[in-house]
Amino acid sequence: MKKEMLFLVDKNDIITGTREKISVHQNGLLHRAFSIFIFNEKHELLLQQRAFHKYHSGGLWSNSCCSHPVFGENIHQSIIRRLKEELAITCRTEFIFSFHYLTHFENGLIENEIDHVYMGVSRETPIPNRNEVAAWRYIKLDQLKEEISLQPEKFSYWLKACLPKLMHHINK
Repeated sequence: MKKEMLFLVDKNDIITGTREKISVHQNGLLHRAFSIFIFNEKHELLLQQRAFHKYHSGGLWSNSCCSHPVFGENIHQSIIRRLKEELAITCRTEFIFSFHYLTHFENGLIENEIDHVYMGVSRETPIPNRNEVAAWRYIKLDQLKEEISLQPEKFSYWLKACLPKLMHHINK
């Protein structure tokens, strides 16, 4: 299996090198990531439940797709690839903002990311890759916000950190 080499960055999101994915997360190294929010024509967000065997946050509900740009691809190529791999969707996305977050998981892994957030609209029906996605559904943002307030443990850390910024951007 080919090792995924992630981009290490400084606090200004300038690439400083590359490192193998698991090492990045074991050592909590600052790296570049992306989160994609895909909406349907009813303005509902496509949520995915992460596969239960994922290296962290398995079984949690999260945004439509998230991953890391990898060495040999620019971020747009990685986004296209991951949308196809996880959900069999082809969708034009546009950058809306980036933010930094740091969190520690129960299994000892650490996410220390500058997360580039993208948004798109798709009419395609997702076909989930069961190695990546356990389930999917569409939801209105206000309903998602309410579900997170009632059961935050069911949602990924980065979704909870990003949602208020996304809603602010959409409501501008």
